[in-house]
Amino acid sequence: MRRTEREGHGPVRYGPSALPGDGLPVLPELSAALAGAAGRIRDRPIGGCPELLDAAGGYWLRRGLAARPDRLAAAPGAPALLLALTAALGGDVLVPRPCAAWWAPYARLLGRPAFSVPTPAESGGVPDPYALLETVRRVRAEGGDPRLLVLSVADDPTATVAPPEVLHETVEAAAAEGLHLVSDETWRDTVHAPHGTVLVSPAEMLPERVTVVTDLAGALLPGGWPAAVARFPAGPTGGALRARVLDVLTALDARIAEPVAAAAAWALDEPGPVTERVAAAVRLHALLAAAAHAVVVGAGALARPPRTGRHLYADLGPLRPALVARGVGDAQELEEFLGARLAAPAPGGHRFGDDLAALRVRLPTAALLGGADEERERCLRSPEPLELPHVRGTLITWKSVFDELRDDAQRWEHPR
Repeated sequence: MRRTEREGHGPVRYGPSALPGDGLPVLPELSAALAGAAGRIRDRPIGGCPELLDAAGGYWLRRGLAARPDRLAAAPGAPALLLALTAALGGDVLVPRPCAAWWAPYARLLGRPAFSVPTPAESGGVPDPYALLETVRRVRAEGGDPRLLVLSVADDPTATVAPPEVLHETVEAAAAEGLHLVSDETWRDTVHAPHGTVLVSPAEMLPERVTVVTDLAGALLPGGWPAAVARFPAGPTGGALRARVLDVLTALDARIAEPVAAAAAWALDEPGPVTERVAAAVRLHALLAAAAHAVVVGAGALARPPRTGRHLYADLGPLRPALVARGVGDAQELEEFLGARLAAPAPGGHRFGDDLAALRVRLPTAALLGGADEERERCLRSPEPLELPHVRGTLITWKSVFDELRDDAQRWEHPR
């Protein structure tokens, strides 16, 4: 019996898996911004205070997306925004497979079907355009009403960045079918090689039908300080959608706590300490992700090279004989097995909409940083973090776990 069954979970037992954290101590200046607002007692408006929305507008303008405050909204985390958007738009939801673990549950919570669409071989986060068209037409033929497509160019869980040409074809297909798009751009500031990777927002391609959502836990805030911002399309459609979203957020009383709002506004302005920390954290996690990828692929598992985020998505299907011999036959059991062996969270692919029977898992790079704040800070400051003893030791442990599976799988495949 699996742990989830023993604990009596209901039918939505594969709930959201938290965004992979950076595992680093909080930036001191960010803590000061939060502490400086801790004594304020103000009734802040639902949807974000003017200071926060102005900062969000500047953040997007620096990325080539103009945004007036009356086309922006803020909430305590991207899940609240996606819930409000799903409720406001109505109809059925389309998501890529796999997708971020928190996307589909909100459709189910509202009683809406969430239909998964396969992604192309080279990247995740953006559905294959032909599969998208086929899914939309099938759903409509069966009486469904698809209205919303959620996608991410810089993706969780696959840690890939969709090529602009794939994105363009998918956006064109979505536009032809009259879909509204929500572009989750939480990870756009964590691209490992920003000067060598072309990242285009769908809002640049289809500005009148794309709402952009960014959870600040991606690059700017700790995960425990929930804050996210949304940028709505210009024109009457975007204005009406924002109004409906604010209605839902008001019904939920979904407002950002005053100290977190102050810290979020400061971070969105991107002062020097923030940009320096983000760049250092991205560099660190890029190195860790590449090292983890080498360990996993070297053991015979499959994984796309990570290009963004703080995670790696691996398919251990080639190691199935060794895993089955250890009582691991699906993604839930793989999650429990690797979580115990690696001493790190290892959410299975079923949490991201993948087939439960597939042996896929998301591995967080923060688990390689060490346990103490001093160790993690040392990783951030070191020019060669992979050479630090605690990082090297953890990588050796990971390598031994995966290599043992590889060796056992080969023995099962080639009995003497």
